[in-house]
Amino acid sequence: MSSDAYTKLQFYKNICLIRRKVYLISEPYTKTHPRVIGQMRDAARSAKQNIREGYKKDSVGIYANQLKISKGSLDELLGDIEDLFEDKLIIEKDFNELNSLIRKTDYMIDRYIDSLYRLDKEGKWKTRFKR
Repeated sequence: MSSDAYTKLQFYKNICLIRRKVYLISEPYTKTHPRVIGQMRDAARSAKQNIREGYKKDSVGIYANQLKISKGSLDELLGDIEDLFEDKLIIEKDFNELNSLIRKTDYMIDRYIDSLYRLDKEGKWKTRFKR
């Protein structure tokens, strides 16, 4: 497991949990609904990996953009989860849990992006590399 600073952020921890839950919830449908399950798993993975990738770019603008891409992946995933629930492929408890977790995580990412821009504007963003 990485020791980078982003791994300590609650929204990143949430996304790791979301990715795992999506994998477990979707497992029974990998053979009967392979396309949607593949897309869901890809969206969950993308949400996580875009945060990692953006952080390594060492630029507020790029990092914020990658976080926005992650938010887009979460929204795509939420749409798929809503469809599965509507089609009665996942139970209400699982739907409610994922729905709530995704929405909370999306909100946290919004607040974090705001704080990144604020740090940058105030000149407090610290790069890891010498320029």
